[in-house]
Amino acid sequence: MENIEKEAINAMRILSADAIQKANSGHPGMPLGASPIVYTLFAYHLHFDPKNPNLENRDRFILSAGHGSMLLYSILHLFGYDISIDDIKNFRQFNSKTPGHPEFGQTKGVEATTGPLGAGASMAVGMAMSEKHLASILNKDNYKIIDNYTYVLVGDGCMMEGISNEAFSLAGTLNLNKLIVLYDSNDITIEGSCSLAFREDTVKRMESYGFWTYEVQDGNNIEEINLAIEKAKKQDKPSFIKINTKIGYGCPKKEGTAKCHGEPLGSENVLELRKTLNWKYDEPFFVPDEIYVHFKKLLKEKYEKQEIYEKNKKEYFAKYPEMKALYDEFYNTDYNRFLDDKSLFEFDDKPKATRNSSGDILNKLKDKVKNLFGGSADLAPSNKTELKGLGDFSKENPKGQNIHFGVREIAMAGIANGIALYGGLRTFVSTFFVFSDFLKPMARLSALMNLPVTYIFTHDSIGVGEDGPTHEPVEHLAMLRAIPNFVTFRPADTKETIAGWKYILSNKTSPIALILTRQNVPQLKNTGDKAIKGAYIVEKESKDKPDLIIIATGSEVSLAIKTREALLEKGYDSRVVSMPSMELFEMQDEKYKEEVLPSDIENRLIIEAMSKFGWGRYMGFRGKSVTVDSFGASAPADILFDKFGFNVESTVKTALSILEK
Repeated sequence: MENIEKEAINAMRILSADAIQKANSGHPGMPLGASPIVYTLFAYHLHFDPKNPNLENRDRFILSAGHGSMLLYSILHLFGYDISIDDIKNFRQFNSKTPGHPEFGQTKGVEATTGPLGAGASMAVGMAMSEKHLASILNKDNYKIIDNYTYVLVGDGCMMEGISNEAFSLAGTLNLNKLIVLYDSNDITIEGSCSLAFREDTVKRMESYGFWTYEVQDGNNIEEINLAIEKAKKQDKPSFIKINTKIGYGCPKKEGTAKCHGEPLGSENVLELRKTLNWKYDEPFFVPDEIYVHFKKLLKEKYEKQEIYEKNKKEYFAKYPEMKALYDEFYNTDYNRFLDDKSLFEFDDKPKATRNSSGDILNKLKDKVKNLFGGSADLAPSNKTELKGLGDFSKENPKGQNIHFGVREIAMAGIANGIALYGGLRTFVSTFFVFSDFLKPMARLSALMNLPVTYIFTHDSIGVGEDGPTHEPVEHLAMLRAIPNFVTFRPADTKETIAGWKYILSNKTSPIALILTRQNVPQLKNTGDKAIKGAYIVEKESKDKPDLIIIATGSEVSLAIKTREALLEKGYDSRVVSMPSMELFEMQDEKYKEEVLPSDIENRLIIEAMSKFGWGRYMGFRGKSVTVDSFGASAPADILFDKFGFNVESTVKTALSILEK
């Protein structure tokens, strides 16, 4: 290792330690131990452009062990990304470009929001899948328009989390040969040595998944790290490089211990660190000019490589204009142009499960939206999510558009985030609604990163029937409704399902979950595109103001209409509001919301075959609900609906208890 490289690595370490010390908060251990890994990768392998962080053919680097964020911020700063020394000084401060964990969209150069350990591993797999799929479609002859590696740096915690096991297992099955996993193995977690809870042979485990493996004994040996990455890039399978490091390297009193994992080193230890590393400068945050010059020199080759790529791409588009059109279809599609295509949204009036309605729409969309790429967690026949005739994405057929995630819900959602982050593809994932429990942390990250991932959840209530309470989601809708920037949409019939899909096509900034029935539901008279507003009137009172407002969602809207008809016979005139999406309703202006739910009408009845949790703001103090506030049971669906009070007799009785007070 040349002295300038040793100094460059130490600059990363010192910047990290100084920033964490100033913030009096953070995780110095990983940046001190893993700086040689990240330096070697960025200096000699990673293709990127600090002036153009969104370069389409850039290599992707994801810091899955997001607590080591200063490791990433320091190298981004030194390479000239839009992170200044002042930004480094503002580490972990409000609205800074250097938050406690890397946040996508907040800091240029950050490819994904990471924090939950292992999440970055799944997103890296999604990115590598995207690269393989797009390359198989868009590359031609000697023109490699899609050609990048995906690197992910994981730690001991990432390797323990189940999500990484799920994701890497699938990566091996799919033979994602341009995925390279770098494992910072420092053998320390918060509670102490990994041996307390983690003694497996990770190299053998990754071999069993189908990875090429390599172990670097000394994490400070950048020549060996460089050689390992070079070898990995030549493999015909995904690669796993275990690199043995010392947490807190260079800090005599804390090196190799859990004490430097998640707390500042302390001012005295930072001084000792400088001495141990032979860092000549006592001033915090100071980096000598020759270090910056060194990093600028390293960029020269990357810029030259990009010039060759741009020339090649221009030739490709000139030679194959039809591929230019296809490329634009993938990367610059205006999905709004499909909204008025009536052929996409034709349907018959027969009763139909909304899962079937969604499947019909999806299979019409596939012929128009060329870049659909998604699938199910081993439930495509039940979820109705198979893209018929488009093949299965696999090792043998990377052009396939149906992804078989296997029984891996949390990794599925994390992978979908990676696909959405990569660009060029529109992704969806699916499972039974009750299993949204498994993937909720990654759905939350979808919302946090403003990713338009579509979640298709079927078997949405006690209508699951005989499968019983383990498969009957009663509290799950409340859980998803609680996630900021996450849209839930539970349609009443085919027309409302169409409205949900129209919102999906027009939406760019948030995930959406379609909550769909297993059982058939009737096609209702007054439903339609207004459902895209989140709530609207489907049955209006005949006098100036209603005696009661009945609010229902999904399969219960038809029951609400029958309840209104029964109340009319008793002299009460009700309004029925279908509310497929609370979130979309809250996006409307106050005038519209008041028109649908007048604030002076306090008599309100909620009908939804799920928990009433979260309905308070619409139900009010005088309102009541017919909901499911216990676990379900095992019986045919029609019997369960009746036993849990989802029948006209029960809803009318509850309505009268409000009206006759």
